[in-house]
Amino acid sequence: MATETEFSFAALNAPARHHIRVFQIHQFLDRFAMGLTVAVVALALTDRGMDLFQISLLFGVYSLTTMAMELPFGGLADSIGRKPVFLAAVIASLISLALFLSSSEFLVLALSFAFIGFGRALRSGTLDAWFVETFKAAAPDVDVQPALAKAQWANAVGLAVGAVLGGLLPDLWGEVATHLGFGIYDVSYMASFGVMLGVFVFTLLAIVETPRPKNGNALLRGFATVPTVIKDAGLLALRHPALSILLASLAFFLMATNPVEVIWPTHARPMLDEAYANTVIGVLTATYFFSTAFGASVSPYISRIFKRRHAITLAATFACLACAQIALALQGGIVGFVAFFIVFSVILGVSETPASSILHRCVEDRQRSTILSLSSLIRQLGAALGLVLAGAVAEIYATPVAWIVGAAFLFIAVILAVVLARRLTADSGH
Repeated sequence: MATETEFSFAALNAPARHHIRVFQIHQFLDRFAMGLTVAVVALALTDRGMDLFQISLLFGVYSLTTMAMELPFGGLADSIGRKPVFLAAVIASLISLALFLSSSEFLVLALSFAFIGFGRALRSGTLDAWFVETFKAAAPDVDVQPALAKAQWANAVGLAVGAVLGGLLPDLWGEVATHLGFGIYDVSYMASFGVMLGVFVFTLLAIVETPRPKNGNALLRGFATVPTVIKDAGLLALRHPALSILLASLAFFLMATNPVEVIWPTHARPMLDEAYANTVIGVLTATYFFSTAFGASVSPYISRIFKRRHAITLAATFACLACAQIALALQGGIVGFVAFFIVFSVILGVSETPASSILHRCVEDRQRSTILSLSSLIRQLGAALGLVLAGAVAEIYATPVAWIVGAAFLFIAVILAVVLARRLTADSGH
């Protein structure tokens, strides 16, 4: 494995700096459009007459669609190009938003959520792979982790700003929407639709990719090669011990942390005064995104402490996250809860780029999108399993008990990360 030069933005050549800036803007806009609906999706569904069971079914439709399409469309991006597949993902998002705004019927909303999952599957492993490959071409042998951290920072900030604005818009323009025959929360969805159109145009104009073959059979060939690509990706994961260990550690990581990310509002709300509980939950949602963005921005500095040994950084991060999760579970008051929730969120942000750096170093360009999709699929499976287990424990005992039990999975992830570090050291011959 080639030795990498330490990252310095100022020392990068102009094409590499421009490439990072373009991708940061793109990631901000794309996640900003998504963030506009994050804060209000459950409220918008309730406003449409959906009960909690129907809401859970709709999110189930999203999850199943994403998991079913994740790998095939990662392989498609490798076959026909990252940019056209991402543009298709934006179109799927626009269709989803249009369907949501058009109806209050459960089946139409289910179709809307299916298109969200379809768009998520199309997005996975597309422009991330394009970014890494183009950066490597512009700045050979430069450590890509800090560049990924800059993109992750823009990603999280976009979500945070979108969540704040998505919560404010119904209060500012909700009455106007009701006069026009829409729900008060539809304002946020309309804003998301407008920003998503902007994402489409920006992608079309600013993202430059070497065109793949454009004859009429290219798309069919892309689909035809998907089974082979999937098989090769699976074999690569099995034959590459470092990659297999990394994916296993990420699965345990999500099994532990996803239940905290999903359940925390229901645990925190009883700690708050009823008069302002929802407002505080909304602010905490934005704080979560800002905190993960901050964590992503400082991750390169933390990596330097460990001499840019990303697997060791990952092990230390998982250990700190386990301690933060246990401390969070033990809080009985809102002040302590908020303090440890912020700590937990920052460490989550720190964890993203070391894992991504290892993943990108383990694969070749021709299979990068597929492996990113495989990683996303494994993460989703881990997250779903963790949520089911945590839900069962929380129902029998309590939410804090479920989080503490989940922290055990993080300690397993720590062990796997240490094993991964030794494996990478052996592979590098050091």
